[in-house]
Amino acid sequence: MNDILKPGQTIQCEPSGMPCTIEVLLGAGGQGEVYKAELAGSAVAVKWFFPQMSTPEQRASMELLIRKGAPSEHFLYPMEITTAAGVPGFGYVMPLRPKRFKNIVDLMKRTIEPTFRALATAGLNLSHNYLLLHSQGLCYRDISFGNAFFDPDNGDILIADNDNVSVDGAPVLGVLGTPRFMAPEIVRGEAMPSTQTDLFSLSVLIFYMLMVAHPLEGKKEAEIKALDLPAMTKLYGKEPIFIFDPNDDSNRPVPGIHDNALAFWRIYPQFLRDIFIHAFTIGIKDPKNGRVRESEWRGEMVRLRDAIFYCPHCSLENFYDSIAVKASGGNAGLCWACAAQLRLPPRIRIGKSVVMLNHDTQLFPHHVDDGRLYDFSAPVAAVAAHPTNPSVWGLKNLSDQKWFITAADGSVKEVEPQRSVTLAVGTRIQFGKAGGEIRL
Repeated sequence: MNDILKPGQTIQCEPSGMPCTIEVLLGAGGQGEVYKAELAGSAVAVKWFFPQMSTPEQRASMELLIRKGAPSEHFLYPMEITTAAGVPGFGYVMPLRPKRFKNIVDLMKRTIEPTFRALATAGLNLSHNYLLLHSQGLCYRDISFGNAFFDPDNGDILIADNDNVSVDGAPVLGVLGTPRFMAPEIVRGEAMPSTQTDLFSLSVLIFYMLMVAHPLEGKKEAEIKALDLPAMTKLYGKEPIFIFDPNDDSNRPVPGIHDNALAFWRIYPQFLRDIFIHAFTIGIKDPKNGRVRESEWRGEMVRLRDAIFYCPHCSLENFYDSIAVKASGGNAGLCWACAAQLRLPPRIRIGKSVVMLNHDTQLFPHHVDDGRLYDFSAPVAAVAAHPTNPSVWGLKNLSDQKWFITAADGSVKEVEPQRSVTLAVGTRIQFGKAGGEIRL
């Protein structure tokens, strides 16, 4: 196939009139081709629609998105329309994705091995940014692992292919979604993409990220001889059954086929399993009221990060599960990776939150200030070893305010900024309006 645009070709941006020079074809999809280009001395990306996609309605939709602007810097959002003399149709300029961001497909192929913390952070960032999008009255329409990118080192995210975005309830101009991610009511032909269907797709995406598996692909999928359209409609639309539905075991993962689901499901704490069960049972049966909201996922991803602690033998991440620990009489269980006995570090309870106090734990405004929920801009506290006795650990005050400490014996003292309080069981810390207690 001949490329629509050629290296060195100049196209025009509208309305600025600035020239943009095409450098190299990056790839092509169902709607058009994407190129690396140069604009005003900076590297950008240009998507050029195929002629059949270059409709007046598509252009009007793109112009609306450009006027509204990106919900945040995490969207590779359209910046300007582009046209070229002698070339049919149009395109648009958007930011170029840095190489550090990887496709979630890379996770499925196991070409990257992010930590659980990075995955939970990516889930937090994705749910937060889709919340920003939805709060503007927009829906994405095609949430899938082909459109979401993340940095496997820290969980930063970028959302691409934003020409899918439209006003919630507007007529569909392009695709209905990506197979395996579309809400069951879309698969059945009973609904069109909307914010509500986005919520189902987001749940599937987060399940894929954490379980490296699909929530509806178990025994019933394994029994299908040919996964044709009627079979997919039945599996994902007419008879969708969660592979870990507590009330229906007819679609359980099959050993040897769905090993990722079987392995990862047991690693995560019960609170995470519970929200997935809700998303793919009630969320399927009651699309209008039963879907897990972006704000709920955001909270659960923070809770998941806070539950991480390390195996003292192999140093890999495990999760604190208060339900399991209580049921076992305080036993932390065995490491999922090396099967060694786990030992819980100290933890701090602040309100309803519990944060494991590992050697690298940091507390943020989110944890200690109700007015700054989901503010992870700068740490206000960090676990640190004693400067002269490395076997003694404390919580260092990184804020600009003093803390007030009440020890287990009732004595009270102040902890100035840049000073630490020893991690002793029963110690209560008043960070300001919020207070926490160190426990084992």
